[in-house]
Amino acid sequence: MTYEPEPIETIQNLKPGQPHYGVKRQNLFPDPEPRGYLKAIDPLTGKSKWETGFKSPNWAGTLVTAGGLLFTGTLTGEFIAVDVDTGRIVWQFQTPSGIIGQPVTWERNGKQYVTVTSGIGGVYALKTPDPNLTHVPAGGSLWTFKLFED
Repeated sequence: MTYEPEPIETIQNLKPGQPHYGVKRQNLFPDPEPRGYLKAIDPLTGKSKWETGFKSPNWAGTLVTAGGLLFTGTLTGEFIAVDVDTGRIVWQFQTPSGIIGQPVTWERNGKQYVTVTSGIGGVYALKTPDPNLTHVPAGGSLWTFKLFED
């Protein structure tokens, strides 16, 4: 978004309970899509290796497996697996609500699983007029998937 710092006078005139962001926010959504990215950044150079765009910002955590898959979710409810080398989405599942949590992996009887919660929330989803989230219900569910070996 485009912003500029608010003058000190604005801060001095705040009333108790009045929200304050410290900046004048302008042009909250300068580009209609994508509004967020998942990026692989090389820690030695700081340069992006690849990026995958999303309809809305991505607030979900990420999980990378030893098999080269990155799992994350979107605010519009897609739980996705991404190839860590290319950034290509190789699998996705539509959950009933947005995903903002952290995927986890676990094992039982020699089989590996990945679990994620689906239930949108947070300041962005509640306060920002993102048209992609208009029909995303609050929800609240837990999803578990079994990982298969090649």
